[in-house]
Amino acid sequence: MDKQRYAIEGKELEISHPDRIVWPEAGISKLDLIRYLIEVAPYMLPYTRDRMLMVWRYPDGIGGKRVEERSVHGEAPDWLPRVAYGGKERILLNDAATLVWLANRGAIELHVPFDRYDRKDVPTELVFDLDPAAGMPFEAVREVALKLKETLDGLSLASFPKTSGATGLQVYVPIEPKYTFEDTRLINAFVARYMQEQLPGRITLERVVEKRGDKLYFDYLQLWRGRTMAAVYSVRGTPKATVSTPVTWAEVAKGFEPADFTIATVPERLRTMGDLFRGVSSKAHRVDQRVDEVLAFVRKTGET
Repeated sequence: MDKQRYAIEGKELEISHPDRIVWPEAGISKLDLIRYLIEVAPYMLPYTRDRMLMVWRYPDGIGGKRVEERSVHGEAPDWLPRVAYGGKERILLNDAATLVWLANRGAIELHVPFDRYDRKDVPTELVFDLDPAAGMPFEAVREVALKLKETLDGLSLASFPKTSGATGLQVYVPIEPKYTFEDTRLINAFVARYMQEQLPGRITLERVVEKRGDKLYFDYLQLWRGRTMAAVYSVRGTPKATVSTPVTWAEVAKGFEPADFTIATVPERLRTMGDLFRGVSSKAHRVDQRVDEVLAFVRKTGET
């Protein structure tokens, strides 16, 4: 089948090559991806809305070339949400129809910045990315993550983990959207250096891959202007079509593998467990007084 019409949100889209296999090892087609995205859209969109999207397209499937795009290229429907920025038209991932349009163009990975287009330079969370060395067992990632939770608990900061969709784990801390990237960098650096002091043999803060050795990279620098992270519930260009999936701290303590969460398993997980990331957007966890106190302490002690 070369083409198929697909109706969604009052719009009719033409899907080219719906039977094209995108993930050969898992046998997953473009149409399978579209169906997945439509099912998870209500859970994903609250975390992508009004953020300038960056996508990784794989026009010929994950075995082919990867194309990074940050703006509208070629013809795009008039209804596509977008915003002018830096002389370009940037896509806003605000609805399910946009998800389908993107998937039809071969967009597999969806990455979003830490701020919204209408409140630039004001991140909505602190974020720590735990990136294991090649071949490192996920057990080591879990141990560092649990130590990070203990540290954040000690600062009275709520935290919510999700898999990266690849080999790592990412930890989000909701904050009131009033701090600059410079403010959040101060806090992130303070936490990162404390973590390195606690686990000197386990983690590194070295951003250059070749200099990390066999340690886990505790990435506190990704949280910055223009940088992005895989959107929650985004599929990744991995052989098994793994998904960036929220998990509970109890699950982290018990143990799992990132490959447990795929395009095939996440929909049922959402139906039974709901959105485990909802605490990130909850106003109850955006307690700015505690963040103010931590920020004041970091500035006073000169820990940068």
